[in-house]
Amino acid sequence: MNQEQEILLKEGKMLPIMEHFYTIQGEGAHTGLAAYFIRVGGCDVGCHWCDVKESWNPDLHPLMDAEQIAITAAQHCKTIVLTGGEPLMYNLDFITSKLKDLGCNIHIETSGAYPLSGHLDWITLSPKKTKLPLEEIYQKASELKMIIFNNHDFIFAEEQVAKVNANCKLYLQSEWSKRNENYPKITDYILAHPQWQASVQTHKYLNIP
Repeated sequence: MNQEQEILLKEGKMLPIMEHFYTIQGEGAHTGLAAYFIRVGGCDVGCHWCDVKESWNPDLHPLMDAEQIAITAAQHCKTIVLTGGEPLMYNLDFITSKLKDLGCNIHIETSGAYPLSGHLDWITLSPKKTKLPLEEIYQKASELKMIIFNNHDFIFAEEQVAKVNANCKLYLQSEWSKRNENYPKITDYILAHPQWQASVQTHKYLNIP
């Protein structure tokens, strides 16, 4: 990376993009909605069960022009999902301003471990034990998505829900490889704690990105 690229990266005018694609949102509150996903490379949260570990190293992904990515995304639809990796490792002011100029509704999927930036319409907060969210993000979360890998994750989920705002939607979602074991537990838990809803990675059943 040369000096000019470093400056553009810091300004958010270039971003390391692992992939970007048009698909259907597979999980959470907007399941089934057509959306354009922009997956930003780079994450140091380190979830051992992460299903996109190839996104962790930003150096493996090309720096791309953020304005051009925004234009491409908006040509497909007006719901844009910024995901990763951890997209908040970067300054999102520039790309989200361009997306807003193009009439887009901007969603983000984040661990909350980095400060918020950008113009965001929907914040999906998915806290991780390895690097907890910043306090400022809990109150701004639109939905709380807790990944259930083991029984202790139900306890962790309740610790996290105590910090979010009253209007935040609450979801329990099994880690994919343990879905057959965990969804019966999630079902029983939701029946006993009806403030929660189940989230399922429907895109994996549909065999779409």
